[in-house]
Amino acid sequence: MEAFPTPTGGASLLLSFRPIKEEILIIGGNTVAAKRAFAALDADATVVVLVRGGIDAACEELRWRALQGQLQLLDLDALPCSSAVPSDHWRDAMAIDSFIYARPTRIRLVCVTDTVASPNARNRRTHASAQEIARECRHRGIPINVTDMPDLCDFTFMSSERFIDTESGRSSPLQVGVTTNGHGCRLAARIRRQIVASLPRDIGGAVVKVGRLRALAKSAIEEEDTEAAQELNEDGAPFTPNEPVPQRSKGETAAERARRRMKWVAQLSEYWPIRRLARLTDEEMDALLDGHDGLGELTPSVSGACSPALSREESGDPASLHDLSISPARRGQIFLVGSGPGHPSLLTVATHAALTKHANLVLSDKLVPDAVLALIPPGVEVRIARKFPGNAEGAQMELMEAAVEAANRGLTVVRLKQGDPTVYGRAGEEVIYFRAHGFEPVVVPGVSSALAGPTFAGIPVTQRGAAESFIVCTGVGRQGKEVKLPGYDRSRTLVILMGVARLPQVLDALQSQEPNSARRRDGPAYPPLTPIAIIERASMPDQRVISSTLKDVAAAMDSIGEQRPPGMIVVGWSVLCLWDRGDMSILEEGAEQHDGERLRTWLGEKPWRVTEGLNAEWELW
Repeated sequence: MEAFPTPTGGASLLLSFRPIKEEILIIGGNTVAAKRAFAALDADATVVVLVRGGIDAACEELRWRALQGQLQLLDLDALPCSSAVPSDHWRDAMAIDSFIYARPTRIRLVCVTDTVASPNARNRRTHASAQEIARECRHRGIPINVTDMPDLCDFTFMSSERFIDTESGRSSPLQVGVTTNGHGCRLAARIRRQIVASLPRDIGGAVVKVGRLRALAKSAIEEEDTEAAQELNEDGAPFTPNEPVPQRSKGETAAERARRRMKWVAQLSEYWPIRRLARLTDEEMDALLDGHDGLGELTPSVSGACSPALSREESGDPASLHDLSISPARRGQIFLVGSGPGHPSLLTVATHAALTKHANLVLSDKLVPDAVLALIPPGVEVRIARKFPGNAEGAQMELMEAAVEAANRGLTVVRLKQGDPTVYGRAGEEVIYFRAHGFEPVVVPGVSSALAGPTFAGIPVTQRGAAESFIVCTGVGRQGKEVKLPGYDRSRTLVILMGVARLPQVLDALQSQEPNSARRRDGPAYPPLTPIAIIERASMPDQRVISSTLKDVAAAMDSIGEQRPPGMIVVGWSVLCLWDRGDMSILEEGAEQHDGERLRTWLGEKPWRVTEGLNAEWELW
């Protein structure tokens, strides 16, 4: 069986190359050369341009940049051995090779652009001439790109876009690039335009703000503490942002503080809406990282700054002694609302009305996707909970206190939760808390991800002939404690929420016969070949389903790399019962003898399968 994906070839190795102060040589003076020069300058490279005929033969942009001192522009004809006629193609290659050899700094890349016609160019470079230049560059180990001659290229330029930070008006660090690997440059440009148009307008600003957050989070590390600094590098980060974080302690070291703060930044990057990240102020960043501000509102004030509404007492404005109002203050109301698994079309009518018609303040969990938050009218204040690993208890209390405070001011508060509020949504403790403070909340059910997630993955939690019952449980107890999982029952489906980040511990508890591990399981161990599915971001356009067995799923998750929270785990024979023609003989007498054949029919000769995205029909909604 194939353990890992088979390389098929034909792809490019996509890299993010930073040629800071490195020298890049461009041969040609046309607009393509100007485009290459700007891209190199934007990447902080040093640019040298060789143009036959010198500055007078270069395009207007190159002449301007040369006069501004941004690049060095030289006459190719002035080089020793250069040729003024296209027939002596080898002489240009010799002249350029001598020029490269004599340079005081090493040239890292060469771009030949005079292979395309341009108004100012005296001669268009032939394939034979470009081939000789490419041969000399490869002899010196310098990668080369030749415009419109892909057979001579060591690398190509993607159709790229650099996003603007709308707040400052300057270029942001965010770039996207598209390549079709030579199968349609115009199509690549069109695809790039569509990608850019589909992204939020302020996404560049969001990247700028997250970069500042990362710098603030790491600022506690001393410069000489290189080991701790390397540990905070993204390349070494865990594949899941939900890895447990120790609770903050008074005696934590600077390195421990930085690690905790960096994991909070990972949570913000994964869950907060792009528009909220883009509007973060420096004060809010400090408050978030230090744990003083668990909520952040999305509605700008009149001045344009993001600030929560204040009551009269909070604002410091005294009550008027001449207030003639005789009507009692309006009493607020609190709704506990489930938003479903994520897809906006799965909101109930009641939830949609609560968000769009009744809410004055929405207190949202971090898992609620931006597509749902986008339905809320612009004038409604929205705050996102800072429920990050290691801070869940404190953030939960902040949410409840904020709801009561707003309701006491007469506001209608919608406490927005993912899925159904009563299925591991902590609705019960919020009901009790609000009741103790004089408010009886209205609980609005939502479509639970425990049922909808498997359905979107093609898995029925119950099915005659395959699964007679199902159990929903959590993969982690209160404050990160381990929980006891149900034992194996062939006729039962097990759905585990909040367990993907702890997959190794979950697998050990389900399968191990070792006494300490078996103590975390209520019943017999699961066979290693039991089917399992890990469903990430159920119902969303980037949904991913990893189908495998208990024996191989850990290797499957390692092979696909970064996780996409939120995720859930489904274990049992119902996972495969609707595959292809279906299998409803799973519970028949002696069916266990055919399990190996069932798995081969389901997975083929591979130990796992990865399925991306939703059925196209969901685009109708």
